[in-house]
Amino acid sequence: MEALKRTDPELYEIIEREERYQRSSIRLIPSENYTSQAVLEASGSVLQNKYSEGYAGKRYYEGQRYIDRVERLAVTRAEELFGAEHANVQPYSGSPANFAVYCALLEPGDTILGMALAHGGHLTHGSDVSMTGRFWNPVRYGVRKETGRIDMDEVRQIARAHRPKMLVAGASAYPRELDFAAFGEIAHEVGAHFLADISHIAGLVVAGVHPSPLPHADVVMTTTHKTLRGPRGAMILCGADLAAAIDKAVFPGLQGGPHNHTTAAIAVALKEAASEEFREYGRQTVRNAQALAQHLLEHGYDLVSGGTDNHLLLIDLTNRGILGKKAAKALDRAGIICNANAVPFDPRPAFSPSGIRLGTPSVTSRGMKEAEMQQIAAWMNRVLQDVENEDLQKAISAEVREFCRAFPAPGLAE
Repeated sequence: MEALKRTDPELYEIIEREERYQRSSIRLIPSENYTSQAVLEASGSVLQNKYSEGYAGKRYYEGQRYIDRVERLAVTRAEELFGAEHANVQPYSGSPANFAVYCALLEPGDTILGMALAHGGHLTHGSDVSMTGRFWNPVRYGVRKETGRIDMDEVRQIARAHRPKMLVAGASAYPRELDFAAFGEIAHEVGAHFLADISHIAGLVVAGVHPSPLPHADVVMTTTHKTLRGPRGAMILCGADLAAAIDKAVFPGLQGGPHNHTTAAIAVALKEAASEEFREYGRQTVRNAQALAQHLLEHGYDLVSGGTDNHLLLIDLTNRGILGKKAAKALDRAGIICNANAVPFDPRPAFSPSGIRLGTPSVTSRGMKEAEMQQIAAWMNRVLQDVENEDLQKAISAEVREFCRAFPAPGLAE
């Protein structure tokens, strides 16, 4: 970044510090990851200079001969990797992608049945604080208090009672496997479209460690970062029968020109995801999450649903008498990055919840395995036993920095 260093040394320094921070800390936020150097290079390429309203072969501007090839490459790779008839790789992110699906298939005021935000769902699945909860009529399912798991019989009862036009399966803080086949049966029974939001688990689906929503879902949406290890973007997958409606909702419905540099980076990530190396990465991500969960259980922590089937876990700190926000900040000072998160039936407000959310995509990308999860759990336990002890946090942070040296972060200069 020599040009940036000369042109804007202030911004250069901020980015350089963030790079050091990412390199020297243990990043356990499940929605974050490291991309490869190849993905970073594509994302920062001259494709940034192009404006390309429309789709490949049907652009409103001339000069698209190479852009069309880039987009077709990304589309073909997405369709082949997930086994979809059609892929749209233009959505800027997951939230507008979900919005595009609703706009394509619903009328204003139609009922959406999605997972409650407080139980692990996502804002765009009909939360009151999201536009999806204002433009459409949200109905919600959640998890059982006794198990922390979705009860599919209850989902079916709610669907029969409310007859939604859209059933959404997907989550941002649910540590268990989603039964896409059962969701599909319920959706089709009540005449609803079925949207599977696999933003968190797309890489696990590719790796074969989580069932695929295809062919059960009418539409599949995924972000392209998280476990897929691509740039910040999104894709919508669907059958040929819905392709025209989905494409029209994305452009010109909600967006103008696509971000071509992101499309190129998505193409790179999809090529990487088609490899056996990536599939092993997905398998190891789950093994690491389950190992981390086991060691935390041994330290006496209360895990929502008792463990995990995927890349994330949720700790309820109520029995420790620690607020989630305080715990997350203490761990951050110790070089271990997670986020405060509500737990199901949490009596506390969203900005000061009772839990913390952890995930293993980033540490797995660095080559850490089960033995390292034991060490991470031990550090976390030391911090959470004495959250006010900043001297302890500083000492652990130094240990973490030294520990991270043995596990180079992909895409980051040493």
